[in-house]
Amino acid sequence: MAEPLRYTVIVERAETGYGAYVPDLPGCGATGKTEAEVRDRIRKAIEIHLRSMREDGDRIPEPTSTGRTTEGDGPSPLR
Repeated sequence: MAEPLRYTVIVERAETGYGAYVPDLPGCGATGKTEAEVRDRIRKAIEIHLRSMREDGDRIPEPTSTGRTTEGDGPSPLR
């Protein structure tokens, strides 16, 4: 059995909640009021996105994006 694809997900906090997107799957995104909600929704969005691509006969892109946090000058929510 093939290894499952693992895509990088970017989660961003906004004034009214959270947003998430997948750089390797253009158009695949989700929003939620909490971080837990947006993480659940982006998982479902990825499943639906990939299923739709398969049904349409589109090529499923290999995951190529990676993520990392880094320190900057001043306060940062990234750790």
